[in-house]
Amino acid sequence: MIRITSLILLLAATALAAQTPTGEELLRRIDDNLFAETVYMESKMVVHGRRNTRTIESRSWMRGEEDSFTEYTAPPREAGKKMLKLGDNLWTYDPDSDRIITISGNMLRQSVLGSDLSYEDMMEETQLTEMYSATVSRDTVFMERDCWVLELASRIDDPAYWSRMMLVDKERNLPLYEERYARSGKLLKTATITEVFPQPIQGRWYPRVMLYKDVLNNGEGTEFIIDAVEFDVVIPAAKMNKAALR
Repeated sequence: MIRITSLILLLAATALAAQTPTGEELLRRIDDNLFAETVYMESKMVVHGRRNTRTIESRSWMRGEEDSFTEYTAPPREAGKKMLKLGDNLWTYDPDSDRIITISGNMLRQSVLGSDLSYEDMMEETQLTEMYSATVSRDTVFMERDCWVLELASRIDDPAYWSRMMLVDKERNLPLYEERYARSGKLLKTATITEVFPQPIQGRWYPRVMLYKDVLNNGEGTEFIIDAVEFDVVIPAAKMNKAALR
Protein backbone atom coordinates (compact mmCIF):
# COMPACT_ATOMS: atom_id res chain seq x y z
CA MET A 1 0.00 0.00 0.00
CA ILE A 2 2.82 2.41 0.89
CA ARG A 3 4.54 1.71 -2.42
CA ILE A 4 1.30 2.24 -4.37
CA THR A 5 0.64 5.53 -2.55
CA SER A 6 4.18 6.70 -3.21
CA LEU A 7 3.82 5.83 -6.88
CA ILE A 8 0.57 7.79 -7.13
CA LEU A 9 2.17 10.83 -5.51
CA LEU A 10 5.18 10.55 -7.81
CA LEU A 11 2.98 10.35 -10.89
CA ALA A 12 0.91 13.34 -9.72
CA ALA A 13 4.05 15.39 -9.09
CA THR A 14 5.44 14.43 -12.50
CA ALA A 15 2.19 15.43 -14.23
CA LEU A 16 2.15 18.77 -12.40
CA ALA A 17 5.77 19.47 -13.34
CA ALA A 18 4.98 18.68 -16.97
CA GLN A 19 2.12 21.20 -16.94
CA THR A 20 4.04 23.97 -15.19
CA PRO A 21 5.34 26.55 -17.70
CA THR A 22 8.83 27.95 -17.43
CA GLY A 23 9.11 31.56 -16.26
CA GLU A 24 10.15 32.70 -19.74
CA GLU A 25 7.22 30.87 -21.33
CA LEU A 26 4.72 32.43 -18.93
CA LEU A 27 6.17 35.93 -19.49
CA ARG A 28 5.83 35.37 -23.23
CA ARG A 29 2.18 34.38 -22.80
CA ILE A 30 1.51 37.58 -20.83
CA ASP A 31 3.23 39.70 -23.46
CA ASP A 32 1.37 38.00 -26.30
CA ASN A 33 -1.94 38.61 -24.54
CA LEU A 34 -1.40 42.25 -23.54
CA PHE A 35 0.79 43.77 -26.27
CA ALA A 36 -0.25 44.68 -29.82
CA GLU A 37 1.29 46.61 -32.69
CA THR A 38 -1.17 49.46 -32.18
CA VAL A 39 -3.81 50.19 -29.54
CA TYR A 40 -6.55 52.80 -29.10
CA MET A 41 -8.00 53.18 -25.61
CA GLU A 42 -10.60 55.28 -23.82
CA SER A 43 -10.09 55.24 -20.07
CA LYS A 44 -10.37 57.07 -16.80
CA MET A 45 -8.37 57.28 -13.59
CA VAL A 46 -10.28 57.49 -10.34
CA VAL A 47 -7.83 58.94 -7.82
CA HIS A 48 -8.85 58.16 -4.23
CA GLY A 49 -6.97 60.75 -2.20
CA ARG A 50 -6.95 61.34 1.54
CA ARG A 51 -9.62 64.05 1.34
CA ASN A 52 -11.48 63.56 -1.93
CA THR A 53 -11.87 61.48 -5.06
CA ARG A 54 -11.18 62.80 -8.57
CA THR A 55 -11.97 61.22 -11.94
CA ILE A 56 -9.77 62.02 -14.96
CA GLU A 57 -10.82 60.86 -18.42
CA SER A 58 -8.51 60.35 -21.38
CA ARG A 59 -7.98 58.91 -24.86
CA SER A 60 -4.73 57.17 -25.79
CA TRP A 61 -3.03 55.87 -28.91
CA MET A 62 -0.10 53.43 -28.55
CA ARG A 63 2.25 52.27 -31.30
CA GLY A 64 4.55 49.34 -30.58
CA GLU A 65 6.70 49.52 -27.45
CA GLU A 66 8.11 52.97 -28.09
CA ASP A 67 5.42 55.54 -28.87
CA SER A 68 2.20 56.72 -27.23
CA PHE A 69 0.00 59.81 -27.19
CA THR A 70 -2.56 60.62 -24.46
CA GLU A 71 -5.10 63.42 -24.48
CA TYR A 72 -7.00 64.24 -21.27
CA THR A 73 -10.64 65.14 -21.89
CA ALA A 74 -12.22 65.67 -18.45
CA PRO A 75 -12.74 67.24 -15.94
CA PRO A 76 -12.46 70.83 -17.25
CA ARG A 77 -9.31 71.61 -15.21
CA GLU A 78 -7.48 68.69 -16.88
CA ALA A 79 -9.08 68.84 -20.35
CA GLY A 80 -6.60 69.67 -23.09
CA LYS A 81 -3.54 68.41 -21.25
CA LYS A 82 -1.52 65.97 -23.33
CA MET A 83 1.36 63.56 -23.01
CA LEU A 84 3.59 62.25 -25.78
CA LYS A 85 6.19 59.48 -25.58
CA LEU A 86 8.55 58.87 -28.48
CA GLY A 87 11.15 56.25 -27.63
CA ASP A 88 12.98 57.39 -24.50
CA ASN A 89 11.59 60.93 -24.69
CA LEU A 90 8.52 62.13 -22.81
CA TRP A 91 6.76 65.50 -23.03
CA THR A 92 3.63 66.98 -21.48
CA TYR A 93 1.56 69.96 -22.61
CA ASP A 94 -0.48 72.28 -20.37
CA PRO A 95 -2.96 74.47 -22.29
CA ASP A 96 -3.25 76.96 -19.39
CA SER A 97 0.41 77.92 -19.68
CA ASP A 98 0.73 76.88 -23.34
CA ARG A 99 3.99 75.15 -22.38
CA ILE A 100 5.55 71.89 -23.51
CA ILE A 101 7.58 70.35 -20.68
CA THR A 102 10.22 67.65 -21.07
CA ILE A 103 9.91 64.97 -18.38
CA SER A 104 13.25 63.35 -17.58
CA GLY A 105 15.56 62.30 -14.74
CA ASN A 106 14.01 62.43 -11.28
CA MET A 107 10.84 63.99 -12.73
CA LEU A 108 9.94 60.56 -14.13
CA ARG A 109 9.23 59.36 -10.60
CA GLN A 110 6.65 62.10 -10.01
CA SER A 111 2.94 61.36 -9.90
CA VAL A 112 0.83 61.78 -13.04
CA LEU A 113 -1.95 64.26 -12.17
CA GLY A 114 -1.86 63.28 -8.50
CA SER A 115 -2.50 59.58 -9.19
CA ASP A 116 -0.65 56.51 -7.92
CA LEU A 117 0.93 56.15 -11.36
CA SER A 118 4.25 57.83 -12.11
CA TYR A 119 5.59 59.06 -15.43
CA GLU A 120 8.02 56.16 -15.14
CA ASP A 121 5.05 53.80 -15.14
CA MET A 122 3.75 55.48 -18.27
CA MET A 123 7.15 55.10 -19.95
CA GLU A 124 7.34 51.38 -19.20
CA GLU A 125 5.73 49.84 -22.25
CA THR A 126 8.56 47.45 -23.12
CA GLN A 127 7.57 43.79 -23.13
CA LEU A 128 8.32 41.94 -19.91
CA THR A 129 10.42 39.32 -21.70
CA GLU A 130 12.88 42.06 -22.67
CA MET A 131 13.18 43.46 -19.15
CA TYR A 132 13.02 40.54 -16.73
CA SER A 133 14.08 36.97 -16.15
CA ALA A 134 11.39 34.94 -14.42
CA THR A 135 10.75 31.83 -12.35
CA VAL A 136 7.47 30.05 -11.61
CA SER A 137 7.73 29.22 -7.92
CA ARG A 138 4.37 27.52 -7.25
CA ASP A 139 0.66 27.77 -7.91
CA THR A 140 -2.06 29.35 -5.77
CA VAL A 141 -5.65 30.64 -5.84
CA PHE A 142 -6.41 34.36 -6.04
CA MET A 143 -9.87 35.89 -6.43
CA GLU A 144 -11.20 32.36 -7.03
CA ARG A 145 -8.87 31.91 -10.00
CA ASP A 146 -6.09 29.33 -10.33
CA CYS A 147 -2.81 31.23 -10.65
CA TRP A 148 0.92 30.76 -11.06
CA VAL A 149 3.23 32.63 -8.69
CA LEU A 150 5.79 34.32 -10.93
CA GLU A 151 9.00 35.89 -9.59
CA LEU A 152 10.67 38.49 -11.82
CA ALA A 153 14.23 39.86 -11.59
CA SER A 154 15.50 42.69 -13.76
CA ARG A 155 17.88 41.94 -16.61
CA ILE A 156 18.44 45.63 -17.48
CA ASP A 157 20.55 48.21 -15.63
CA ASP A 158 18.04 50.84 -14.52
CA PRO A 159 14.47 49.55 -14.40
CA ALA A 160 11.61 51.36 -12.73
CA TYR A 161 11.23 48.28 -10.50
CA TRP A 162 14.12 45.97 -9.71
CA SER A 163 11.95 42.93 -9.03
CA ARG A 164 8.31 41.92 -9.13
CA MET A 165 6.00 39.20 -7.90
CA MET A 166 2.91 38.34 -9.95
CA LEU A 167 -0.07 36.07 -9.50
CA VAL A 168 -0.87 35.07 -13.08
CA ASP A 169 -4.26 33.66 -14.08
CA LYS A 170 -3.49 30.23 -15.55
CA GLU A 171 -6.27 30.34 -18.12
CA ARG A 172 -6.25 34.01 -19.17
CA ASN A 173 -2.50 34.78 -18.81
CA LEU A 174 -3.25 37.96 -16.88
CA PRO A 175 -1.26 39.16 -13.82
CA LEU A 176 -4.22 39.55 -11.44
CA TYR A 177 -2.02 40.84 -8.62
CA GLU A 178 1.46 42.31 -8.62
CA GLU A 179 4.01 43.65 -6.14
CA ARG A 180 6.78 45.93 -7.45
CA TYR A 181 10.03 46.33 -5.51
CA ALA A 182 13.04 48.65 -5.39
CA ARG A 183 16.62 47.37 -5.65
CA SER A 184 16.77 47.42 -1.82
CA GLY A 185 13.85 44.99 -1.64
CA LYS A 186 11.43 47.64 -0.41
CA LEU A 187 7.86 47.30 -1.68
CA LEU A 188 6.97 50.36 -3.77
CA LYS A 189 3.69 49.63 -5.47
CA THR A 190 0.94 47.06 -5.84
CA ALA A 191 -1.36 46.53 -8.82
CA THR A 192 -4.55 44.46 -8.78
CA ILE A 193 -6.83 43.61 -11.69
CA THR A 194 -10.25 43.79 -10.05
CA GLU A 195 -12.31 43.28 -13.19
CA VAL A 196 -11.67 41.65 -16.57
CA PHE A 197 -13.72 42.21 -19.73
CA PRO A 198 -16.29 39.37 -19.74
CA GLN A 199 -15.29 38.18 -23.23
CA PRO A 200 -11.97 38.21 -25.08
CA ILE A 201 -11.40 41.33 -27.20
CA GLN A 202 -9.98 40.39 -30.58
CA GLY A 203 -8.76 37.14 -29.05
CA ARG A 204 -7.25 38.73 -25.92
CA TRP A 205 -8.34 38.59 -22.30
CA TYR A 206 -7.94 42.18 -21.17
CA PRO A 207 -8.26 43.97 -17.82
CA ARG A 208 -11.15 46.39 -17.45
CA VAL A 209 -10.43 47.77 -13.95
CA MET A 210 -7.05 47.91 -12.22
CA LEU A 211 -6.22 49.30 -8.79
CA TYR A 212 -2.75 50.80 -8.35
CA LYS A 213 -1.45 51.62 -4.88
CA ASP A 214 1.72 53.56 -4.18
CA VAL A 215 2.52 52.16 -0.74
CA LEU A 216 4.61 55.24 0.09
CA ASN A 217 1.52 57.47 -0.12
CA ASN A 218 -1.42 57.71 2.25
CA GLY A 219 -4.23 57.70 -0.31
CA GLU A 220 -6.53 54.79 -1.08
CA GLY A 221 -5.07 54.11 -4.51
CA THR A 222 -5.97 54.87 -8.10
CA GLU A 223 -8.44 52.89 -10.18
CA PHE A 224 -7.59 52.71 -13.88
CA ILE A 225 -10.80 51.91 -15.76
CA ILE A 226 -10.78 50.98 -19.45
CA ASP A 227 -14.06 51.93 -21.11
CA ALA A 228 -13.07 50.89 -24.65
CA VAL A 229 -10.05 49.33 -26.30
CA GLU A 230 -9.19 48.36 -29.89
CA PHE A 231 -6.11 46.57 -31.20
CA ASP A 232 -4.28 46.86 -34.51
CA VAL A 233 -5.90 50.18 -35.37
CA VAL A 234 -4.59 52.69 -37.90
CA ILE A 235 -2.99 55.63 -36.06
CA PRO A 236 -2.54 58.88 -38.01
CA ALA A 237 1.13 59.83 -38.23
CA ALA A 238 0.22 63.30 -36.94
CA LYS A 239 -0.66 61.79 -33.54
CA MET A 240 2.91 60.61 -32.96
CA ASN A 241 4.48 63.99 -33.50
CA LYS A 242 5.58 66.68 -31.07
CA ALA A 243 3.44 69.17 -32.99
CA ALA A 244 0.37 67.19 -31.86
CA LEU A 245 0.88 68.48 -28.32
CA ARG A 246 -0.41 71.86 -29.50
